[in-house]
Amino acid sequence: MNRSSEQSGYEFPWYNPEISFEERVQLLIDEMTVEEKISQLMHDAAAIERLGVPEYNWWSEALHGVARSGRATVYPQPIGLAASFDRDLIYRIFNAVSDEARAKYEVAQSIGNRGQYAGLTFWTPNVNIFRDPRWGRGMETYGEDPYLTSQLGIQCVRGLQGNHPTYLKTGACAKHYAVHSGPEALRHEFDAVTTMKDLHETYLPAFKALVTEANVESVMGAYNRVNGEPACASTLLLQDILLKDWGFQGHILSDCWAISDFHSGHMVTGDAAESAALALNMGVSLNCGNSFAALGEALERGLVTESTIDERLATLFITRFELGLFDPPEMNPYKHLDETVINSEEHAQLAYEAAASSIVLLKNNGVLPLNPDLKKLYVTGPQANNGTVLLGNYYGMSRELVNILEGITSRVSAGTSVDYRMGVMEYWESVNTVDWVTGGAREADATIAVLGISQLMEGEEGESLASPTRGDRIDLNLPSNQLDYLRRLKKDNDKPVIVVLTGGSPITMPEVEELADAIVWVWYPGQEGGNAVADVIFGNIVPAGKLPITFPVSDSQLPDYEDYSMKGRTYRYMTGKPLYPFGYGLSYTKFSFGPLQLEHQEISPEGRMTVTVEVRNSGEFDADEVVQLYVTVPDPDGNQPLWSLKDFQRIELPKGASTQVSFEVGPEALQQINEQGESEILPGTYTIHVGNSSPGERSRELGMELVSNTFQVR
Repeated sequence: MNRSSEQSGYEFPWYNPEISFEERVQLLIDEMTVEEKISQLMHDAAAIERLGVPEYNWWSEALHGVARSGRATVYPQPIGLAASFDRDLIYRIFNAVSDEARAKYEVAQSIGNRGQYAGLTFWTPNVNIFRDPRWGRGMETYGEDPYLTSQLGIQCVRGLQGNHPTYLKTGACAKHYAVHSGPEALRHEFDAVTTMKDLHETYLPAFKALVTEANVESVMGAYNRVNGEPACASTLLLQDILLKDWGFQGHILSDCWAISDFHSGHMVTGDAAESAALALNMGVSLNCGNSFAALGEALERGLVTESTIDERLATLFITRFELGLFDPPEMNPYKHLDETVINSEEHAQLAYEAAASSIVLLKNNGVLPLNPDLKKLYVTGPQANNGTVLLGNYYGMSRELVNILEGITSRVSAGTSVDYRMGVMEYWESVNTVDWVTGGAREADATIAVLGISQLMEGEEGESLASPTRGDRIDLNLPSNQLDYLRRLKKDNDKPVIVVLTGGSPITMPEVEELADAIVWVWYPGQEGGNAVADVIFGNIVPAGKLPITFPVSDSQLPDYEDYSMKGRTYRYMTGKPLYPFGYGLSYTKFSFGPLQLEHQEISPEGRMTVTVEVRNSGEFDADEVVQLYVTVPDPDGNQPLWSLKDFQRIELPKGASTQVSFEVGPEALQQINEQGESEILPGTYTIHVGNSSPGERSRELGMELVSNTFQVR
């Protein structure tokens, strides 16, 4: 050993906290055999007892709460969190998640649980762009917009990793890098072909933000190829952009068993040794899977060098040292977090706040909020009494799950008669031996029909039992049997029918829009979902959620699913009129926007200015509103977005009150990406739009407010 145990005062010198992490890591690596080194490059790193290195499993999940490891607070699915448009909320949620993670880790260690999902390195967040509503994993993302995804992803990472100058609270991971959003059935062999413009304008900004602004600890490569190269071995993505351009200092890992796809799916290598060598040489340090077991053979064949293995191994051990796993327990700044924080009352309240903030009111003809003192209420639908739709995917388990039926029952008057019947199954035709419609909906003062989809129909490859396309939803319609049931509920029924819809991706539903008196979109709302939904329905909460993804009228408006061009996709490039636009969401109150005031009418490309708008709550409820700023740039070649979200603020405004909302607009909001993938700011006329939805004809038709103004860049 380079430093004797006697000199350090510790059994092993790498346990000496008085020297730097880098020096300690090098001391450890110098003592390891090649076989031991390779054993540490896979997600289930084995113990090296002779060197005092404990086993460590890198694979843990925390998509919306500590996941797959038992008791934890369950927050809304990320697509629902995105609908809050609330940076501070996302930070507070993931700060709470990392509190629970630290507490759970200590308890797991004390009982000898060092297995999968029991560690401190979380493969969260998913900052892929939800470019196509058919993608089954879109529910894991923050939606279709690069800016919104970047902003919320930054807060997620900061909440998970903490702000200690020396130690990580937990390790976060930006995934799946990059250009990854289906099809699920083809992900092990698919080549996602993209232009440099779309790559740098749409697919990379969130990853760049997490690396350069949030200092995310790790980046996970995707399964697919990108422009011919496997994402986990891409010269462009890994070497040129991530490591050189962005200066990433953390560790790169593969998606699970993605390296074996090199030779079994993508056919770019001949065997496991070649695949392992290619990934390692391109920068991958950690293999989720077992392909790196072939590195010994790769070393013998001259495909890799031991010095490269050492470099990759060092990045992994730096993370373990930063987590405090090789330091005395008393030095751990998070040691005070114990079992009492897990699913605590404070965290349950935060889950409620998140669920309430995420709910989007899509339609309301005046029936909401509903009076809780009505005489008879009929609750029906496949998702009303279904706790599964609270959970989404990659979830933990809570003893406090409140489904929508339970929430409604707890909020309605104790004197109200509540009649519940499922009425129809989620997605298959069923025989109704009793006509519940006649005896239920038509006799009730109001009907709440809880419809929509669940994880049975959308999710990751192979996890959705009812999906014929490995988790994707090629048919975006509401299941036909549910739509038929809604028709029967409304037939000859002049009483209000409120439709509550669950799901993590858009449903094409123009007929639902026509039939329903109100539509409340609730996503997969987490453990407090039932209470939050009920409080919105009965007016205890005023809805303020906004759609982080466009809802098309029909799938005929969508480009080919396998086409990764952004032309015609998302609110930025879609020329057709959607059913519900990005950024849209109704309220129980009325917000109006005054003229948009610009500090300057002309600025230089490097200039900055403040833009201000007066927002007034002229309705009858105290409420939140999401004020959104979009920019339209000069477009001489006809290839720029119609408009792009560049900032947003969620504000709280009492009824009858007004406030001035200000934004700073600078070069980062004015730049456009050319066909070479380069950023530039062109001279010409720029338009700023501020309102409570994205610009466009459909937003105006739906009664949303928008003000605009122009200025020149000289």
